[in-house]
Amino acid sequence: MARWTKKNKRTSFSYQQLITWWFPMKIPIYQIDTFTEQVFKGNPAAVCPLEDWLPDDVLQSIAAENNLSETAFFIPATDGYHIRWFTPTVEVELCGHATLASAHVLFELLDDESVDIIFHSMSGELSVTQKSGLLEMNFPGYQLSECTTPVELIRAFGTEPVQVFKSDDYLAVYESEQDIRDLSPDFELLKQLDCRGIIVTAQGSTTDFVSRFFAPRYGINEDPVTGSAHCVLVPYWASVLDKTRFTAAQLSKRGGFLKCELIGDRVLIGGKAVTYLEGFITLVS
Repeated sequence: MARWTKKNKRTSFSYQQLITWWFPMKIPIYQIDTFTEQVFKGNPAAVCPLEDWLPDDVLQSIAAENNLSETAFFIPATDGYHIRWFTPTVEVELCGHATLASAHVLFELLDDESVDIIFHSMSGELSVTQKSGLLEMNFPGYQLSECTTPVELIRAFGTEPVQVFKSDDYLAVYESEQDIRDLSPDFELLKQLDCRGIIVTAQGSTTDFVSRFFAPRYGINEDPVTGSAHCVLVPYWASVLDKTRFTAAQLSKRGGFLKCELIGDRVLIGGKAVTYLEGFITLVS
């Protein structure tokens, strides 16, 4: 088979290519601003509902094209949905704000009438419930081990934290909220650290604690609001402040606000979300 180009040259291609040329794949896409009530604030995530998984390289290419800190993809399951998350460069095991965005899409735009939504992920079963005007995620809590402060971390931030802990990320604790605001890291030095990302935190002036999150090795210099970081932050601050319920703020340029609670080995992370964009991705082979 062949078709005529604009220069009237015949080009050969297969029957499957012909079908795809006439009927390109349309994938719904939503962009949701999370942990905020206003567009242009909080953390934006792309959400793509699918009927079946696309090849991994296609999922990664879509995330790279979106160029947001995360793109979430989900497909139906018998008791909820299977969910995966991609940064512009790599798939990750857990993402909070893109899970919040996915639940917002299902509840508000796709008319899911469930009391709560179950997501099956590489980090186990996650649930999201509508509660008191918030979307509340039920995530695993992670424990920390105190460690020696890496030299690269001190050089990257230009100042030494009070304490440093390690899980999948480094957690660097500083004395004040202003210390967190003033940090201006060298991202090339942070890339040298053997971790997913670096969380910095301090007790807040108007919230229980504040934080920022940097993950340049994963293609994200600074993440605006990081739900998964609170799987570490909440157990840490529970041990320091001797309480289980918290208000939290992430002090990125866009900013974000969270309500959190520690229940056993689980962390409840609540926030709001707002729709910025609805559309379609067109895939043509």
